[in-house]
Amino acid sequence: MRAILAIDQGTTNSKAVLVSEKGEIVGRGSAPVGITYPKPGWVEQNPRRLYASVCEAIDACLKAAPDVAVEAVAISNQRESVTAWDAETGEALGPVVSWQCRRTAQDCERLIVEGHLQRVQALTGLPLDPMFPGSKFRWLLDRIPAGRSVRLGTVDSWLVHCLTGGRRHACDASNAARSQLFDLQEQRWSEELGEIFGVDIALLPEVLDSSADFGRTQGLPGVPDGTPIMAVIGDSHAALFGHGAFKPGDGKVTFGTGSSVMTTLPRFIPPRNGVTTTVAWRLHGKPTFAFEGNILVCAASLPWMAGILGLSDVAALVELAASAEPGGPGFVPAFVGLGAPYWKSDARALFSQINFNTTRAQMARSVTDSIAFQVHDVIAAMRAQSGGELGALYVDGGPSQNRFLMQCVSNLIEHPVIQCEAPEASALGAAYLAGLSLGLWSDLQVIAELPRSSHIIDPEPVDRAVLLDTWNDALARSTARETTANDE
Repeated sequence: MRAILAIDQGTTNSKAVLVSEKGEIVGRGSAPVGITYPKPGWVEQNPRRLYASVCEAIDACLKAAPDVAVEAVAISNQRESVTAWDAETGEALGPVVSWQCRRTAQDCERLIVEGHLQRVQALTGLPLDPMFPGSKFRWLLDRIPAGRSVRLGTVDSWLVHCLTGGRRHACDASNAARSQLFDLQEQRWSEELGEIFGVDIALLPEVLDSSADFGRTQGLPGVPDGTPIMAVIGDSHAALFGHGAFKPGDGKVTFGTGSSVMTTLPRFIPPRNGVTTTVAWRLHGKPTFAFEGNILVCAASLPWMAGILGLSDVAALVELAASAEPGGPGFVPAFVGLGAPYWKSDARALFSQINFNTTRAQMARSVTDSIAFQVHDVIAAMRAQSGGELGALYVDGGPSQNRFLMQCVSNLIEHPVIQCEAPEASALGAAYLAGLSLGLWSDLQVIAELPRSSHIIDPEPVDRAVLLDTWNDALARSTARETTANDE
């Protein structure tokens, strides 16, 4: 059997799946990446360990399907995480600075004070926030000794470098669009943006379509040298593509460490209301645009709360939460600030409206509900900006498999969600794009018609006004800044 080997390199795990010509997953493997927090608000990973985890996931996947011949490789990857390496030796010249990392918050504030916010947003569709790579690239460059031959890139370009034995320095348009150095309208690296952030754009990778020839494998264990890498795309974009969300208004919510809410657009629409505009994917030189809202902390709050309550695991936390009626205390998971649609770097994680009658179940429910509240606010911002109807809304990622959590989301946004049984939406999307390159599938319509197992969750009536009042009160407390001696 022939298949496409799809790599899904995520924040906590690297996954690999084998996708057949029928669009079916015939093999799976995964491996942990590892993540460190060297200072409060700092989040980073080891680039060599990241690549090693990819190799381990591939090894496990190939062992699960020993009779499958790999026809091509596809990559989906965590976005906005960046690193630097030596162009000649391949030596890592810094950590992978994670998308969650807030170490450049002061640099972003300085750029805002200098008056760059509107121009950066106009060119890139992104706010000046430390989540995005522009300021993080500069941070890395400031710590590299002079005289090194430097390459800069997001995780996809680091993987392309590793997979091709250092022969290619390339990324796709969806990842470039998240870099803060890419002009969305011109579809090229911007010298103006490079000057704003202090980054030489000559160090950045070549930008290709999402479905393109990214080179040939070299030295990848278990995969023959010369196997083509035929697709690269950011993981959230890949999930949107994997669901077949090709009509304007169609969207998806990916639930993971953080969360990405994305809806397909008919054309480029400048961002406002706290959401970003991005390239969903690019085919034949033509970009498809999307709105996106990036939630910084989503499911990451669940194991934390399970530990606080002394529960065995996340499943026990969700079971306890489901036993409580909605309407208890509020909880804001601003452990690293707040992303879309608020963009408050200095927001604080907190509980609100706790009293002597508050139960453990209510505390658990407030944490699980925070997932749905954040999705609600992003969807509301998108609806206000687009003026169009929300179409089919798919959900993916580990938490999407829990009926209780997804019912809460559906109730709050008053819209059905489509729960997909296969959690590997990002890997499937990358594989479909590679299949386009190979001619396995002729066009988007054929991909949209590939069989997918799913279940529709319709909204149930709840007192949304009361629930949102509690949430908004907690938000206001989270984002309020107390005056200190240093502020005066």
